[in-house]
Amino acid sequence: MLHALVMGTSLAVFWLLLSGYFTSSLLLSLGALSVVVTVYLALRADKHDGERVALRVDPPLVRYWIWLVIEIVKANIDVAKLILSPTMALSPRMVRVKATQPTDVGVVIYANSITLTPGTVTVDIDDDEFVVHAITQAMADGLTDGDMGDRVTALGAR
Repeated sequence: MLHALVMGTSLAVFWLLLSGYFTSSLLLSLGALSVVVTVYLALRADKHDGERVALRVDPPLVRYWIWLVIEIVKANIDVAKLILSPTMALSPRMVRVKATQPTDVGVVIYANSITLTPGTVTVDIDDDEFVVHAITQAMADGLTDGDMGDRVTALGAR
């Protein structure tokens, strides 16, 4: 019950901050209804699969986020250079990347981190491998060196 209360309160505050509506009774009631439906569906899904992911924001996770943002900025710069260069030296390719994360959450974090990085998209997950589209050989090599995968695996090892 505490989980539902915290989730509902968090969603309501988030909705209020994003919407900015504090006086319209129709919009406030629709927002409240959407929060109630979302909490109901989340609790129902939690009962169905029984797997709950604890949200913990600790120093290793913050360091990973900072590292990921830096990688995203560097990849943005690389993609911008590719687009702006007169030759546009693209060499698109599909590569297979091994997922070494022991949990489903780790695998999802890794796949999403790859997709968040410009120039690469996780296309498919096949058992413990990702099929990733990279727009250059250098980006493909950056994936296969395993640095991002090792960092995500280290997040789950604590």
